[in-house]
Amino acid sequence: MNINHIPVLAELEKLCFSHPWSCDGLAVELEKPESIFLVAEEEGIPVGYLGLEGVLDEGYIANVAVHPGYRRRGIASILLEEMIRLGHEKEFSFLTLEVRPSNHPAIALYTHQGFKEEGRRKNFYSDPREDALIMTKRLKEMSL
Repeated sequence: MNINHIPVLAELEKLCFSHPWSCDGLAVELEKPESIFLVAEEEGIPVGYLGLEGVLDEGYIANVAVHPGYRRRGIASILLEEMIRLGHEKEFSFLTLEVRPSNHPAIALYTHQGFKEEGRRKNFYSDPREDALIMTKRLKEMSL
């Protein structure tokens, strides 16, 4: 992702989320050295993206968004597969994200990619109010 993608991705945010990131918010995230953003394009037009923030050896996926008109084409899977590859390359111990329990298609996608439910955040989302499932994919074995 680069700065030129931001206006289109801010519009995509509005289509996908009840509390979308603004152009300014996306620009701030993009500038962070610990952030990784991937964009999927069709004919040069951004149709999806995935954003992650790395903290030490941990990867926190902030957003996975695909334009409603381009869903069910494997775009989110490709973005996740690439982020998993990058996570291994950067030697992350795990990747984690939050998802609404009512978002069955996303949960199925994450489960298919090897993410497992590891917890719940009470009342994490608003509009509508809903818990968040914490789903994590371990990239390294945890040692005690």
